[in-house]
Amino acid sequence: MVLVMFILGLIFGSFFYAAGCRIPLQISIIKPRSSCSFCRNPLSYTELIPVFSFFLQKGRCKSCSQKLSLMYPAAELWTAGLFTAAYLRFGLSGELFVALLLISLLSIIVASDIHYMLIPDSVLMFFLPFLIAGRMIAPLPAWYDSLSGAAAGFFMLVLIAVLSKGGIGGGDIKLFAVLGIALGVKMLIAAFVLAVFIGMLYGACGTLSGKLDRKQPIPFAPAIAAGSLVSYLYGEEILALYVKMAMY
Repeated sequence: MVLVMFILGLIFGSFFYAAGCRIPLQISIIKPRSSCSFCRNPLSYTELIPVFSFFLQKGRCKSCSQKLSLMYPAAELWTAGLFTAAYLRFGLSGELFVALLLISLLSIIVASDIHYMLIPDSVLMFFLPFLIAGRMIAPLPAWYDSLSGAAAGFFMLVLIAVLSKGGIGGGDIKLFAVLGIALGVKMLIAAFVLAVFIGMLYGACGTLSGKLDRKQPIPFAPAIAAGSLVSYLYGEEILALYVKMAMY
């Protein structure tokens, strides 16, 4: 099952990355077939094998020999690793269904935000009913925690947006509201703290290295995704460790 989940993650990771690149441009995720972003030649089936095609072609298009982005295999391996981690964490259970939905949502959102600084409403609205259904199958300890998590995610980010005078985008606000359904209040707050820390660390490193200007906006969805998934998969252990360390 570990191998099955890893292979499924590779396949879906390739699809999620393509979806994240196409949806903001209002291009169908089904047609046309994937093509080289340089020469526009449709990719053959041997060029669509996740990760392996990239390395077999030495990171270049077979038709025009242009160098391909490392984002392709990175997105595929990211999703494969997360699918596997979710299975190892939850096994074949209702919670695994929620985990896979959450990973799928965040994988698409990350690709979209990296390329276009945009979190499409259509993606959030597509996953919203599935996450609600998932939480009916595998509810949080308190029946109201998903509702309070969604409310907390929305109003907490709205307050921060007001206080920071637009420092938080509308897409981030709606994303945290949707995440609250899966995470609940406690893990949502932990996810937000981790996301802010990761975002600040990335911004500081980018500024010090000269790759980012001090006031240059950066995509926040990757930090949100990292913080949310760490909180969701290992939040209880992290909080327990924090409490234990605070006692000494």
